[in-house]
Amino acid sequence: MRVEIWSDIACPWCYVGKARFEKALEAFPHRDQVEVVHRSFELDPGRAKGDVQPVLAMLTKKYGMSQAQAQAGEENLGAQAAAEGLDYRTRDRDHGNTFDMHRLLHFAKEQGRQDELIQLLYRANFAEERSVFTEGDERLVELAVEAGLDGEAARTVLADPAAYADAVRADEREAAELGANGVPFFVLDRAYGVSGAQPAEVFAQALTRAWGDRSPLKLIDDGGAQACGPDGCEVPQR
Repeated sequence: MRVEIWSDIACPWCYVGKARFEKALEAFPHRDQVEVVHRSFELDPGRAKGDVQPVLAMLTKKYGMSQAQAQAGEENLGAQAAAEGLDYRTRDRDHGNTFDMHRLLHFAKEQGRQDELIQLLYRANFAEERSVFTEGDERLVELAVEAGLDGEAARTVLADPAAYADAVRADEREAAELGANGVPFFVLDRAYGVSGAQPAEVFAQALTRAWGDRSPLKLIDDGGAQACGPDGCEVPQR
């Protein structure tokens, strides 16, 4: 079974939702047969690469809330993250364009290190003092290396704006086609969708239902076709 997760590194509920989903997956009896794929979704796709601002300033401008309301929201998110065993800095974080991170995640997927990299990107953005937005490509390269990727290869990807750009855009188009207008958005076997950072119990129910509802393969065979198997290939007899 495949679970696809549309998310953005700048999305705090994606950070929390991933932890809740993984808690449900860890307890799922068929977890070894579940493939998890992370898909791209930008919360702020129109933001220029060098346009970085404090999270509180972004929240007050985008949602029309006061500084106090924005800070209260961050404190609430910090408590939600802590309940899942996650570190979360409720002050002095910044916000910027995540497109290069998504490109790097597609590269990491090809190398079998996507989940490792996305977790490190979340940690860097939400829990660490160093910014993933203001230090340039070298900060992302450091995280790529920590995730087990080749540093020079990661640097080459980041230096080429076209590298994996089409893959990111394809993910975003697909999200729109599926009706996802926010993240996190979980799609189980292209049969069930779960929106938001639901409790682990909801993810557990979704996994169980999706697994149970998988349709067995319907074989069309008139019995007369030759085939190859572990013992060799059938040879037509004259």
